[in-house]
Amino acid sequence: MGGLLTELGARLTERWVSALALPGALYLAVALAAYLLGWDRAWDAGHLVAEITRWAENPRVDTFGGQAVVFAAVLAGSSAVGLLAQGTGRLVESLWTAADWHRWPPPLRGWTVRWVESRRRRWDRLRGEVERTRAADDAEGRDGEVAFVSAYDRMARLSPERPERPTWAGDRIGAVRTRLDRDHDADLAVLWPHLWLVLPEEVRLEVTEARDALARATGLAAWALLYLPLAAWWYPAALVSAVLAAIARWRTRAAAETYATLVEASVRLHAVDLADHVGVCHEGRFDRDLGERLTLRLRASMPPPPPDGGSGSAAASGGPGASPAPAAPSDGTATDPDGQAH
Repeated sequence: MGGLLTELGARLTERWVSALALPGALYLAVALAAYLLGWDRAWDAGHLVAEITRWAENPRVDTFGGQAVVFAAVLAGSSAVGLLAQGTGRLVESLWTAADWHRWPPPLRGWTVRWVESRRRRWDRLRGEVERTRAADDAEGRDGEVAFVSAYDRMARLSPERPERPTWAGDRIGAVRTRLDRDHDADLAVLWPHLWLVLPEEVRLEVTEARDALARATGLAAWALLYLPLAAWWYPAALVSAVLAAIARWRTRAAAETYATLVEASVRLHAVDLADHVGVCHEGRFDRDLGERLTLRLRASMPPPPPDGGSGSAAASGGPGASPAPAAPSDGTATDPDGQAH
């Protein structure tokens, strides 16, 4: 038991240092440089070293107690900044995947509606080009095939399916549900929690790692947002923010692609195993009939109507006989491949 607790403590410490302390300490260092240098001496490393040396020679700091206080302050400050970045990262992820954008506040929702409609018009135009190049493929041979591949890539760079969300990453993750519904009459939101429980351990590990990679990528965008205000005192912070934002965008697209691909592949490859566990007859392949029957078997039933004359008042008021409200789903891969709580 002692060895288990020691190993658990070591892992938690490692995660805390890598996820909170080190990034937060780096942020505090850049903030200190911004404070000491300003715009006038933005690249004056000598001035920075001289100022830090002067602070270090302060009698109140040049003691064991003073150094302990400084260390504790840096540790607490870096952890606080790291926690702020984590919270901001969750917000960035929610905005970037945009699974619930229809419930955003009215001004933002209105802008998003117009942006999604614009993306749909562009996608429809590119989809038409794909159809035209496909029709010319047989007549033009190799040149027609190259034109078809090029047109399809342009369409997929905008969105793999007809846009339903304001971002590519959101559409790529949402495309999993669209494709499974179109190809197999399967509802991903219904199947996934049950499928997760029967997936092999190595598959769950791969999906979890891909989901964590998506969270880390959007977390990097959160750090870009936190660095941006420092540009008011030190303009190189804007360059740091821009670089982090560019890397975050690239990593988020790659992580969303990997995560969506693994979720879709997991459903297609293991839906038959799920059917065996829940007793749904099948012919050994994941076809449209099996997808529909699995969805019907696993979907929750309709709540019963209120009793005659009761109008549901007892349940609504929490009186005798009222059923407890269901707990909100936890935020994790096992309950929602979209990364959002519904």
